[in-house]
Amino acid sequence: MVLVSFGGPESAEDVVPFLRNVTRGRGIPDERLAEVGQHYSLFGGRSPINDQCRALIAALTDEFQRRGISVPIFWGNRNWNPYLADTFAELQDAGHRRVLAVITSAYPSYSSCRQYRENLYDAARGTELQVDRLRHYANHPGFVEASVDAVIEGLAELGADRETGSTDPRLVFVTHSIPTAMAQAAGPATDPNGVPRSADGGYVDWHRTVLAEVTRRVAERTGRELVAELAYCSRSGPPGQPWLEPDINDRLAELAGEGVRDVIAVPIGFISDHMEVIYDLDTEAAATAAELGVRFARAATAGVHPAFVAGLVDLIEERAAAARGEDPDRPVAAGEPGWYECPVDCCRNLRQPDRPTLCQASS
Repeated sequence: MVLVSFGGPESAEDVVPFLRNVTRGRGIPDERLAEVGQHYSLFGGRSPINDQCRALIAALTDEFQRRGISVPIFWGNRNWNPYLADTFAELQDAGHRRVLAVITSAYPSYSSCRQYRENLYDAARGTELQVDRLRHYANHPGFVEASVDAVIEGLAELGADRETGSTDPRLVFVTHSIPTAMAQAAGPATDPNGVPRSADGGYVDWHRTVLAEVTRRVAERTGRELVAELAYCSRSGPPGQPWLEPDINDRLAELAGEGVRDVIAVPIGFISDHMEVIYDLDTEAAATAAELGVRFARAATAGVHPAFVAGLVDLIEERAAAARGEDPDRPVAAGEPGWYECPVDCCRNLRQPDRPTLCQASS
């Protein structure tokens, strides 16, 4: 098994080289990359993502041992050490021939799915490795249950309880903004029954499904019907290019104007505390809320929550059963199961439509 992640700098000296990797082919000068990378300086020049991968690998290893699974766990990144190509070369040299990729991104879109599959193709080229991957898992019971617990803990943090006389907080589920065109191209054009997707695309549809299910389960457990909505963070495209909106900071201002005084930000688009979480939410959005007089709590990401870790191992065992030719159950908390092999029209690369990928259906 290989944990496949985005990667992040480990020191201040790594920041610009890392950002060069992320933006390769776009012609962005180093001066601009240095400006973009300034927020890393607030955290010692380090991204938290690599330590979070190490923690997840340790948690998965413990769960493997508990279940008697004797599969080694490797790790490879798209944009920083350990690079995915180096990890695949290590696997090849060690005599492995079949690899299961567990991607640290739970939703379908080009940047969160197909681009990883392109990187898997590049890394596996020249090796004898056969690469499989988990289905999308944002709507898996393990991820959803971890998110429900996080919201309930956020309620406790705010102390927003009817007995105190405070109003119910607004739940603002937050994910990474992407270009609108990319969002509209996410997922196949139709669902398994041939029904066309919404005009917003699969990326937004999946988030709305998970949002609704988490909110429903919070109501079941607390008896409180909370209003929930979706917002975005980390917009990085040119000003003239449409990206998904509203931005979390803009939405906080609107909510304050509507009289909302308590907000719980739920980073449903991230599996752990990436830079987009600790900077865009814990730093920027928290500061915006404070300026507006809005009480603000940030719910936890799934991280190494026991339900999430166990759910990933359930998915690993499910995928292994499918590889053996079995027909395993594919449980979901809501919506439809993701795909082991993505349809050809799924999450298209709008810049390079013919770029090869792995884990794609033949037709």
